[in-house]
Amino acid sequence: MSVMGRSLLRAAAEAFGGGVLVLAAFRLIDQVGGSLPAHTRAALTLVALALFVVRRRCPEVALLGMGALLGVMSCLGVLMAVTAYTVSHQLAGAGRRAAVLFGAGALTVLTAGASVYREGFGSWQYGLTLGAVLAAVAVFVPGLVGASAGQQQRLLAALRERAAAAEENRRLAESESRIHERSRIAAEMHDLVGHRLSLISLHAGGLEMALRGRGGEGADELRESANQVRTATRDAMHELREALGVLGPLSRDTGTDALTDATGTRADIEALVAESRAVGVPVGFDWTGPDTQDREARVRRAVHRVVREALTNVHRYAAGAPVEVRIEHTADSVTVRVANGAPVRPPAAGSAGAPAAGEAGLGTGRGLSGLRERVALLGGDLTAGPDPAGGFAVRARLPAVPPTAAQTDAERAKDRTPGPAGAAARRLRRAPLLIPLAQAASGLLGLAGIGATLMFGLQFVGHARPLSYSPPRPPEIGMSRQQVEGAGVYDERMARAAAAGHEPPRPPDAGDCVYPFSRDTVGRDRLELTRYCFRGEILIQIIRFEVPMVPVTASPSPSPSPTPSGSARE
Repeated sequence: MSVMGRSLLRAAAEAFGGGVLVLAAFRLIDQVGGSLPAHTRAALTLVALALFVVRRRCPEVALLGMGALLGVMSCLGVLMAVTAYTVSHQLAGAGRRAAVLFGAGALTVLTAGASVYREGFGSWQYGLTLGAVLAAVAVFVPGLVGASAGQQQRLLAALRERAAAAEENRRLAESESRIHERSRIAAEMHDLVGHRLSLISLHAGGLEMALRGRGGEGADELRESANQVRTATRDAMHELREALGVLGPLSRDTGTDALTDATGTRADIEALVAESRAVGVPVGFDWTGPDTQDREARVRRAVHRVVREALTNVHRYAAGAPVEVRIEHTADSVTVRVANGAPVRPPAAGSAGAPAAGEAGLGTGRGLSGLRERVALLGGDLTAGPDPAGGFAVRARLPAVPPTAAQTDAERAKDRTPGPAGAAARRLRRAPLLIPLAQAASGLLGLAGIGATLMFGLQFVGHARPLSYSPPRPPEIGMSRQQVEGAGVYDERMARAAAAGHEPPRPPDAGDCVYPFSRDTVGRDRLELTRYCFRGEILIQIIRFEVPMVPVTASPSPSPSPTPSGSARE
């Protein structure tokens, strides 16, 4: 899949996930924006999802836009928390990050105050308080957490870079020191031993030349012995040069088998196979994939060394056995396999190349150990051992692009880390899905916590809102009967009876009139009444007038009953 396709797929996934979060939050957090029309809420949600998708490409615009929308629709709080975390995690400058966070929080507070007042949900002071809760929970807390996580990640990256640079410098210094020491040892051995071997060879050659012109008994035997001494000295000198090549720098081969542009290529391996066939060893060869001429020199050198060492072991310990050399080259690896059948005859004891007493038929194994170490340095693996048919197989798998030395040393250091930390690191490398799963679980728990905090915070502020009472509008000409009754004006039977015969004339087009109860008195004997007259259902007249109050006379007390004489009390 192309980069554009992956970006579109990621944007679609984020938009879908953001929509799910908004729908889930709308059922729980709808204190602000719940009274908006459905089409308005849908349009604002689409704008919020677009800002959520572009939060990495345009962090400031996304965060400020989401801050303005959050004050209008509180159900966008969870989406705003994710945006604030991502933007704060991404922005590196502390001043820039603080300005964007405080700007988004201020927009949330202002738009929340205006929205609450417009919807009639409360006063503008209550709206500002509600916006402050939204800004604190959905903007500042996730923003601070994201800033801390981003700062920690950048610090760890810088520390890793410094540690890698220091490790690379140390490795280069140790490698250079080792190369110098090996070169010095090689030079001293060449000067000391090589010079002595050269003298022995010269003396043996001179002795052979001196005996060549003389006859007599024993001259042929002496001449043959001198020839053998000179040949052995030459072979020893050749082997000494090969040994000194091992002590040389690891970045190149020295001695008679110096690295060339053809080392480890198909032509080079075919030459090694041809040399073995020339001495009578039946060798089969199979190459799969392209040539290795474009690979690094250390990869090609390792291929050459594996094939050469395996064929050398066949010559020494399995003379006459059939051999199969197979090389498979792909874009990721180079696999070398050299397998021989059972030897036709075991090597004679004491012959050149025969294993010493007590050793297995495979020799000391020092060559295979060196090969295994060389392959491991490239990040590959080598296996060698007998097969059930009685033969022996060597298989090496090399990465086509080997890691650098610093990476190899770091992996080895991780593997060698003792204790629980090292074991945990090795378990994490064997189970790479644990880290993403843990991060996803932490993110879900964080979103759940933000949502719960938003819900409880808004409910707490809502319950703490003071109940305000606004007095009804007094009756005015032109109001409907329902509005007049809503102002508390109702007809009272006693007031209507008191107005009978004392009220001013009604308007000629008036229909029904209402006489509400009144306690307003004028002096001690007058009562003030108000009359509301309607034409149909519309108020057309409001008039005040006075009526006399009926005086209340005291009722006569009952006369005492006569008492019999003599029974009255004095």
